[in-house]
Amino acid sequence: MTVHPRLVRSIPFWILVAGSVAAIGGGAYILVEKLSNMEATILDNTATGVDVYVGQIWGVFGGILLGAGVVGLALALAAAALSSAFPREPRSTAGDRDDLAPVALASEPVASERAASERAASEPAASEPVASTETTAVPTAGTAEPVGPDAATSSTLESPSGDAQQR
Repeated sequence: MTVHPRLVRSIPFWILVAGSVAAIGGGAYILVEKLSNMEATILDNTATGVDVYVGQIWGVFGGILLGAGVVGLALALAAAALSSAFPREPRSTAGDRDDLAPVALASEPVASERAASERAASEPAASEPVASTETTAVPTAGTAEPVGPDAATSSTLESPSGDAQQR
């Protein structure tokens, strides 16, 4: 079994290589075509301003495109060299390695779900009323009662009819 590097199967790597080769080809074509046309028209004294000045700009554009393609191809080759310099170990299946934990089956509840269901079973039902007969007295705004530790912790008992008793 031969193990191919991951880079060989990488789509972005091949896009970089193909784009770089296309940029090199396109840039070389534009550069050579425009410069040869400009040279021919200058040598036979039929060159116009458009041939000379616009031809120069197209030549510069072709050179930039050619250079960008070379840089892209150099990056792709550097990535390939680094990929082969640091090989990865082949992927293994769960049965091949002894240090892998066994895979949990989908039919088994997860431990957190199991603990949540046990807590729900041990807690009192929500339909049972929780009765509290103590209320905390809070002084209202504008009253002259001093606010202190006694005032914040004092409580009153409610009568069964719901009316608070006076102190």
